[in-house]
Amino acid sequence: MGTPGPTGVLVVDKPGGMSSHAVVSRVRKWFGISKVGHAGTLDPMATGVLVLGLGKGTKLLTYLVGADKTYSATIRLGASTPTDDADSAPDTFASPGAVRAVDAAAIARGVGHLTGRIEQVPSAVSAIKVDGKRAYDLVLSGEDVKLKAREVTVSRFEVSAPQLVTCEYEGSPGCECVDLEATVDCSSGTYIRALARDLGDSLGVYGHLTRLRRDRVGPFTLESAHALPSYEDVGRGEAEKAPLLSLAEVASAVLPTVELSYEQAVDVAHGKFIDAPAGSGERVCAGLYNGTLVAVLEPRAGGRALKVATGFTQPQDLNNH
Repeated sequence: MGTPGPTGVLVVDKPGGMSSHAVVSRVRKWFGISKVGHAGTLDPMATGVLVLGLGKGTKLLTYLVGADKTYSATIRLGASTPTDDADSAPDTFASPGAVRAVDAAAIARGVGHLTGRIEQVPSAVSAIKVDGKRAYDLVLSGEDVKLKAREVTVSRFEVSAPQLVTCEYEGSPGCECVDLEATVDCSSGTYIRALARDLGDSLGVYGHLTRLRRDRVGPFTLESAHALPSYEDVGRGEAEKAPLLSLAEVASAVLPTVELSYEQAVDVAHGKFIDAPAGSGERVCAGLYNGTLVAVLEPRAGGRALKVATGFTQPQDLNNH
């Protein structure tokens, strides 16, 4: 058997102008491994935290995609775009009088209505599937896509004082807009583009994003993110590989943990049920043995037993730990 490839989790600071898929492709080349995936797509315009799994780390992504997130963004009121962000040109503009009438009190009311548990209609140009096809493909083919509202939670939506700016857009040169700097804490599945759109609509002046940066995914922040090396450096093999987070480290950060005895670890590695330790409750948890992630476990028998949900370690590997 050959030497196993790298395995673990990598947090990168995605640059603007790249799709999440393009980041995955570069990381595959960077680390010389084909098995790479990501937890939660970032739009090409967006920058910031993108969590990637390598090797067995891809199996942990399931437990990361639902994590809460933090974003910083610039919302522009006064114009809308087909994509609700700056990846497409504005095509609808508010009147100068309507834009000038927007004040901090009205913005605060609009932000308040978009905070808490809300029903949000995702942006039509999105990866959401409609009858098996991605919504953005349907939009690009000329279809009028109407997505269903879904419940999301916006636990924090803070904006700066409004700044009146003059913008040069084709079809509306010298138009006046209002820019807001925003910080958002939200549940997985929340579209910040849709918040900008809905805030603008509630004020009668339209709205879209001109900047979006993801500052946090669950416990992973920009402070722990690595810069993505250039395509040229990766191609020449000159990019030093960033250190990966271990499976145990990541699992412990996102899940409750259960310390296993050697005998329990062997049983779990064989796929057997084990008795649930006292206090583990009816929760999915990470089963660890001597600093190694053996498996993610799920409760059975009313919480009295634990069963393997996702295995990570073979029985013979336990002798090395």
